[in-house]
Amino acid sequence: MAGAVEAKLAELGLTLPDVVPPLASYQPAVRSGVYVYTSGQLPMVDGKLAVTGKVGAEVTPDEAKELAKTCALNALAAVKSVAGDLDRIARVVKVTGFVASAADFTGQPGVVNGASELLGAVLGDKGVHARSAVGVAVLPLDAPVEVEVQVELVDA
Repeated sequence: MAGAVEAKLAELGLTLPDVVPPLASYQPAVRSGVYVYTSGQLPMVDGKLAVTGKVGAEVTPDEAKELAKTCALNALAAVKSVAGDLDRIARVVKVTGFVASAADFTGQPGVVNGASELLGAVLGDKGVHARSAVGVAVLPLDAPVEVEVQVELVDA
C-alpha cells in the first residue's frame, strides 16, 4: 500500500518509477545512519534518455527543467529502495544539479528548479533544501542534466 508521499505523487499525476540500474560500479543510493545519499540520477524513462545534448544548444532551458524533474523522481525511487518507505523522509537536506551547458548558457539554477519544485510539491516543507546548480561540459550518455539528493530519515 502506498504511503502519503506516493499518494501525493499520484495526486500530481506522477508515478514513482523503477530504480534506474547503475551505469557503472556504484549503487543508486546508500544509507548511512539516518541519511540516504543518491548517486547522480539521469533523466531516464523506461531505461532510455528521451533527450540528449547541451542546454542552451540542442536542449531548451524549459525542456531541461522538465528533465530535472524526472531526475528528482528517479532520486525518490532510489531513496525508497534503501529507506523502504518515502514517508520516512524527515527532510531533503541537499540537492546538487549538474547541467551540461552550452558555453554561453548561465541559467543552471532555473533548470535545477525542476528538481527543487518537484520535491517541494511532493514533500511540502520537508522538501525545502540547500542546493547547488553547476554547469558542466558533458554528462554521462550526453544527458542534459543530472541530479543527486541527500535526505534525512525519521529513524525507525
